[in-house]
Amino acid sequence: MLYLVGTPIGNMQDLSPRAIEVLKSVDIVACEDTRRTGLLLSHFDISAKLVSYHEHNKASSGSKLISRMKEGLSVALVSDAGMPSISDPGEDLVRLCIEEGIDVTAVPGPVAGITALVLSGMDTHHYFFEGFLPVETKERKERLQVVSMMTATTILYEAPHRLLRTLSDLSEAGLSGRRISACRELTKRYEEVVRGTLSEVIDHFTKVPPKGEFVLVLEGAPTEKEKPVLTEEERKNRIINLENEGMSTKEIAKTLALEWGESKKALYSEVLEMLK
Repeated sequence: MLYLVGTPIGNMQDLSPRAIEVLKSVDIVACEDTRRTGLLLSHFDISAKLVSYHEHNKASSGSKLISRMKEGLSVALVSDAGMPSISDPGEDLVRLCIEEGIDVTAVPGPVAGITALVLSGMDTHHYFFEGFLPVETKERKERLQVVSMMTATTILYEAPHRLLRTLSDLSEAGLSGRRISACRELTKRYEEVVRGTLSEVIDHFTKVPPKGEFVLVLEGAPTEKEKPVLTEEERKNRIINLENEGMSTKEIAKTLALEWGESKKALYSEVLEMLK
């Protein structure tokens, strides 16, 4: 039997009574970092055999765990924080269990992405989980393009040392005017949610160095019904504002094409004419 056990994303008291019960009862607890999970278990006086299972050893460790479960042992899979299988290799172990006919159940717990979503104040009816963007340039550009066209609220994860790069890449993808929430230290003492347009949030973290793991909640692209109908004066002011932010003519045209749902080529000509 495999138990997928949700663990706290910051506050230890978010570990559920059922999760504690399961962690005390299983034969093996498989985790990303045995030291980190060891501290959690120690806090709740849980004695369990810890086995590492992470992205770099999932093939070898996964096969061993399958063998133990086929022998009749029970395994609880946890991540460093939140629900296993969300932005970690848990999905691979679940798939192996299904293929081998091993029962799988979940013990729900906190999820950083959903916690940030409900704190953002944005649309929660339709949302898309992107997680971590690829590091490699080609794949990253492809995913940024998908994100830029997504009409649903998008949830992304990011480390503090890469936050400004990701925010800048989103801005370069034409999203500088979109609303975004940058959530850090969720459920912890210094929990913080920075809300504003993408440009405003970039300005904030340029002045205040990012600390802690981040969840970004990005406003979706406007639908056909939501696309604004602006007066000539309003169009001119928007173009001038974007120029004042330091955008090139090409960047302004790309941004407005997404905002207004118009041809980038036509907008490029309009911006050139406007900024003569």
